[in-house]
Amino acid sequence: MRDRLTVARLLGAAVRGPAGAVCLGLLLAHGAWAQVGPGRMVSQMGTPADQKFDLLRDVKFDQQLDAQVPLDLPFRDETGKTVRLGDYFGTRPVVLALVYYECPMLCSQVLTGLVSALDVLTFDAGREFEVVVVSFNEKDSPRHAAEKKAAYTERYNRPGTEGAWHFLTGPPASIAQLTQAVGFKYVWDEETKQFAHAAGAIVLTPAGRVSKYFFGIEYSARDLKFGIMQAAEQKVGTAVDQLLLYCYHYDPLTGKYGLVAMTLVRIGGALTVLALAAFWFVSWLRGRQGARLAGAGHGA
Repeated sequence: MRDRLTVARLLGAAVRGPAGAVCLGLLLAHGAWAQVGPGRMVSQMGTPADQKFDLLRDVKFDQQLDAQVPLDLPFRDETGKTVRLGDYFGTRPVVLALVYYECPMLCSQVLTGLVSALDVLTFDAGREFEVVVVSFNEKDSPRHAAEKKAAYTERYNRPGTEGAWHFLTGPPASIAQLTQAVGFKYVWDEETKQFAHAAGAIVLTPAGRVSKYFFGIEYSARDLKFGIMQAAEQKVGTAVDQLLLYCYHYDPLTGKYGLVAMTLVRIGGALTVLALAAFWFVSWLRGRQGARLAGAGHGA
């Protein structure tokens, strides 16, 4: 029983923070764990649990904030056309997702969570941002990419934005350089014939520099919006959006935005000063009007 609790705690720890959002389905795919001796667990398929956790130690995001991704990397788009990664940069921020198209579980959840969050935004793909999805499995083909694009652009359901969603496949060298540039770590699990990998989305600037990471499979629409705004150097969003962004601060440890207490104090102080100034001005006007009326009464 104690060993089961230990496994549960380790599973819980594996999904928190930048190293989190790991493909835990890889660990649970065989259904249950069995105890074969004191302090030692194996899956029902016979793989020691400690070997699984050794495997997962290399599965994480190593944040590379402000790193430049190589824009000259060759890939193929969903039509099979050879493209450069830089073809999707230069004008707008890019929301990047690293998945593989035949992933049985986690990758679909990553893309579903991303589409769900983006669908809430008033921003449109192709106007305020681009979406680039890259498979890190060299065996994926443009046919797989086309199938995924059709499914997720239909889910996004904003006619005219399909051209802003790009699903790419590529050679091992391009995949390795891109994943290394953004700090995305993954490993192949020979037993399950699947990749163990981190889950998340990355926002890059129009110049191709890493701006923000968002971890897990569910993303706050507010956080994604703020991330896109900051990556665009506040060139998108309304005045209200800009004011809200001033009140929030990005925490790279959690990949989330939180209220900044000091900013709220400053705003509260500024509003207090304005209120006192308004009160003084109104009182002064009333005093002048009263003096005039009194003077007019004496003159009569």
